[in-house]
Order: sequence, then structure tokens, then C-alpha cells
Amino acid sequence: MTKWLNSLQPWGALLLRLALGTPLAFHGYQKVVPHGALDHYSHYIATLGLPYWLGYVSAFTELIGGACLILGLLTRLVAALVAINMLVALFKIGIHEKLDGWSYIAALAAIAIMLIFYGAGKLALDRKIGLA
Repeated sequence: MTKWLNSLQPWGALLLRLALGTPLAFHGYQKVVPHGALDHYSHYIATLGLPYWLGYVSAFTELIGGACLILGLLTRLVAALVAINMLVALFKIGIHEKLDGWSYIAALAAIAIMLIFYGAGKLALDRKIGLA
């Protein structure tokens, strides 16, 4: 049974990448694409006591990073950036929310940390182009 489960690890890594990359790309798109959304988000980040420009970094990390995770491109680097983004969100926003708010952010951070350690898996562009 263990051998069979081990043979499914590439699919597990793919599912983790999709579970993290899809919501990130979706939320990043909402922060970047609509007219004025990026500026509005950056102002919100500034109200949290963080530099205004980190709003841009956060939004593009979610949009571009989410797409990279879905494809399995630069997975460990992107996962590290996402983990930092999610941990900042957890401590600046999530701890003031009820359980549902911070538990979702913590789960995304945990998936990102797992991908840092494990990598993209065999079903990823990283593997195809020799980055893994």
C-alpha cells in the first residue's frame, strides 16, 4: 500500500499547488486588474502600518505567484514569497478576525511552507525545464 501511495506523490504536489495557486491568482486578479483596485489595496496596506509599496508587492505576489504555482514554475521561490505574504497577513489582519478568517490564511501559509520543503513535484514546469 505504501508503494502505491508513494507513486501518487506527484499528484499530491499538483493538488497542493492548485489548492494554493488558484485562490491566490483569483484574489490577486481582484486586487490588480479592476481600475483603481491596486491603489485602493495599497492604501489599505498602509493603514495597517506597513509601507504603501508593499501593497503592490503583495498583490502581484498573489496574481503572478498564483499563476506560477498552478504551472509549477519557480515553485520554491514563489512558495517562499507566498508564505511571507500569508504570515504577514495572518499577524496583521488574521489575528483580529474570527476563527474562519485566520484559519484560512494559516492553511494557505502551511501549504506554501510545505511546497518550499517538497517542491513542485514531477508534474510541473520546474521539472520539465530543469529547475527542480
